[in-house]
Amino acid sequence: MVMNLSGVKWAAAAFAILSLAAAFLFGPVSNASASINYGEEAAATAGRYVGTPYKYGGTTPKGFDASGFTQYVYKTASAKMAIPRTSTEQYKIGKAVSKKELKAGDLVFYATGVKGKVSFVGIYDKNGTFIGATSKGVKAVKMSDKYWQDRYIGAKRIIK
Repeated sequence: MVMNLSGVKWAAAAFAILSLAAAFLFGPVSNASASINYGEEAAATAGRYVGTPYKYGGTTPKGFDASGFTQYVYKTASAKMAIPRTSTEQYKIGKAVSKKELKAGDLVFYATGVKGKVSFVGIYDKNGTFIGATSKGVKAVKMSDKYWQDRYIGAKRIIK
């Protein structure tokens, strides 16, 4: 079926097409880009393992200990960082940050054995919580809980 369009309709259609073409060719160019916040992504990766069992010396999703968990998360998250194996060695890297400066992905350290000696590490999530491989498995923990508050040593930012 052939449709006859009047000259006005043809002109309007041609104008619309030319206007769209001009907008694409000469319009403002957007340089939109997305960048990963590696700390937030590391915290999100840690969150995916909540419920994983605790295993002394564990370094895989079959079972984690505290530092094996943080090491695994940083190795598999977008940051692809190789960090030391033990919480004591992990405490020696990065930049110290205060509690009020904590950002998602920061490592938080605790003395769960000998008083004052780093023996546990978790990954700060947000809103005063961290995700860590506790003796009850990987879980989100409130830093304000008395047990953790009394054993807090400090925090380090290892992602720039």
